[in-house]
Amino acid sequence: MKLMQGFPPATADQATLANWRTQPYSSWAFHHVREIVPSAEIANAPADVWALEHCAPLLSEAVIDDILAPTLTDALVVLHKGRVAHEVYRNGMVADDPHILMSVSKSMLGLLAGILAGKGLLDLEAGLTDYIPELAPTAYAGATVRQALDMRVGVEFSEDYTATSGPIIAYRKAANWNVVEPGDSVPDLRSFQLMLTKGDGPHGGRFHYVSPVTDLLAWVIERAAGRRYSDLMSEHLWQPMGAEKAGYITVDRIGGARAAGGMCVTARDLARVGQLICQGGAREDGRQVIPAGWLQDIATAGDRDAWATGDFADRFTGYDMVYRAKWYVHPGDAPLIHGMGIHGQYVFADPARELVVAWMSSEAEAASEHAFGLRYRLIEALRAAI
Repeated sequence: MKLMQGFPPATADQATLANWRTQPYSSWAFHHVREIVPSAEIANAPADVWALEHCAPLLSEAVIDDILAPTLTDALVVLHKGRVAHEVYRNGMVADDPHILMSVSKSMLGLLAGILAGKGLLDLEAGLTDYIPELAPTAYAGATVRQALDMRVGVEFSEDYTATSGPIIAYRKAANWNVVEPGDSVPDLRSFQLMLTKGDGPHGGRFHYVSPVTDLLAWVIERAAGRRYSDLMSEHLWQPMGAEKAGYITVDRIGGARAAGGMCVTARDLARVGQLICQGGAREDGRQVIPAGWLQDIATAGDRDAWATGDFADRFTGYDMVYRAKWYVHPGDAPLIHGMGIHGQYVFADPARELVVAWMSSEAEAASEHAFGLRYRLIEALRAAI
């Protein structure tokens, strides 16, 4: 790869704010995000790392290579019974590189919310305006924290990743993710929320995927706990979990966290999150990090009607799926729980099989059912092997 090579790199080989989410630049930028977008650190506890041992591979190297071939995979870590069965890095990424999670960041917020609720620091049934009265004139009025966690807030916003104008572009500029053009009047993420004044259905109705809702929840969490989001993530999840490396999260012009998509962590630490889910929220030594009841609720309490009438009902045809607290769930006696982000970011947790897959990519296309099917092929092969 010639990207970002040279002193300075050739103009055509430079990853910049204008191109960092497009190929080929994303293959470098997705694991160097803090060199392009401002960020806040999510500190780990270096003296208290959850050590990961290795085990025998579940699949042959040839099978893994065949499955990865049609993808633009940057990192893959597979755990079985808490041990590393497979570990792959590509496109110049190495084990110590934090990679952007995109919307798997939402799933991280879902875990933090459960931890804070369990500690009495966040009221899930409170209204969003109870924490942020400034939202009273907006479409958020009347919605609860629980509804926001489940993406069932009736706010009008088009999650069209191919759009070149409109609210989603203003949103990206507010987040510091897009170049600000001359003449733009660009708010920060919190001010952007106040612009969402139109409703799109009742609160508590269908599954309605709106990324700004998750950024709003980060603001709610900050108001509830009295500290900035990155510090809360560090104190309540990243350090107690025993993360091996510090993570970070992109921030706007006044330090607001891009909780909907800006968290960046190593593949191994993302796998540790999946292992926590498999172990009922407890570490390898039994220390409880995430309330077991919260994870049980995620696994069992997703609303099938909300999903069937929601935004993604026609995107994942053939998959039995629901959504709860920022996690996708394939329900049943042995549920498969996963977080998913655009351009190929995933973490899968199968507690019954003690299987975790952390997968990071820099796919050119933002989202497609075909891309999910490519990932699911590996999940099915691993589950069959176990």
